[in-house]
Amino acid sequence: MKPLLASLKDFLAKPELQQASVRTRLGHGEADLCLRGGLQHGSLHEVFSVISHEAAATGFVAGLAKRVAEDKHLLWIRQDFSAREWGELSAIGLLELGIDPACLLLLSVATADDALRAANDALSCAALGAVVIEIPGHPKILDMTASRRLSLLAAQSQVTVFLLRLAAQPSFNTAQTRWLVRGAASPQPSEGWGRPVFQVELIRNRQGQTGEWKMEWNGDERSFREPKADLGAVVSTAFN
Repeated sequence: MKPLLASLKDFLAKPELQQASVRTRLGHGEADLCLRGGLQHGSLHEVFSVISHEAAATGFVAGLAKRVAEDKHLLWIRQDFSAREWGELSAIGLLELGIDPACLLLLSVATADDALRAANDALSCAALGAVVIEIPGHPKILDMTASRRLSLLAAQSQVTVFLLRLAAQPSFNTAQTRWLVRGAASPQPSEGWGRPVFQVELIRNRQGQTGEWKMEWNGDERSFREPKADLGAVVSTAFN
């Protein structure tokens, strides 16, 4: 553990790394202000779901990952348990979010150990735009050592990592940001479904302040923004 921590500190302390830090604006003014210009690339970010709002958290992390990945492929690693408990990822749902399913590489694994092993291997590929690791509950393997390794590999490859945590509570680790997500009411459109709206709390931010906002996802622009109204139905588009 000590050699790994020392390696991470030495790597992150390099002046050239700090100068080369890349950020992607989310499109939501207040959130981007807290993030000092946007979500930092090559870092570990965590997204937690409020109980019964797992679909909302999945949609939110999909939006974050797409913003960061842009036109590159997105790798999504999820345990079989997630599919049984909360449903499969839906190609139609992804299209509704403005995400081409052909750009998403889905890897199903049996255990959290398998998920972390696959993520560690994938982070050696700088051609990926982002990696989402969906791990429910509190497996022992997901400890400080595991988060340090993910942070180090993400920093080296500049591939951004998102840990999607369902049925879990936050614990101490090396995540750059930590988000708590629930679904919110969408503005009522004249016809069709409203755009997805998320009640989002940024509960940890190593680079700045925290905050809480309603964030609407615009699938056409692939960007977040402030919703124009609060009336309507809660929309979940991530699962079939």
